[in-house]
Amino acid sequence: MQHGRAELADELAPVEDREIPAGASQHSLLDDAEALFDDAKTYFQAEVAFQKSRTGYVANRLKWAAVYGAMAFGFLHLALIAFVVGIVIALSPLIGPWLATAVVVLALLAAGFVLAMKLRGKIGDIRSAFEDSPS
Repeated sequence: MQHGRAELADELAPVEDREIPAGASQHSLLDDAEALFDDAKTYFQAEVAFQKSRTGYVANRLKWAAVYGAMAFGFLHLALIAFVVGIVIALSPLIGPWLATAVVVLALLAAGFVLAMKLRGKIGDIRSAFEDSPS
């Protein structure tokens, strides 16, 4: 019985007083917290590196999209100028160059006015969507 009590006393002894078997490692909550912190730090660094590379990729694609968009807009603009000049040239023999120019300019101004009014309506729709609705 005496021997059993000695074992029982050893099991209830403070951790510092117990004998640790050879080959066994002693882990504490602090060690586990440090390991968790290190894992979280590694994950965070990997996530930051991934986001940086993704941002670089998107920035490169946006740059080229802007270049191609500007070029497309430029060519479309030039095509419309050529079309307008062609209309003036085609109308010149029929009504004269000055009247042909006036007709084309007035037609373009009318089309621009109609489109500006449609734009104003759409902007009004957007503005009303953000206004406070009565409760």
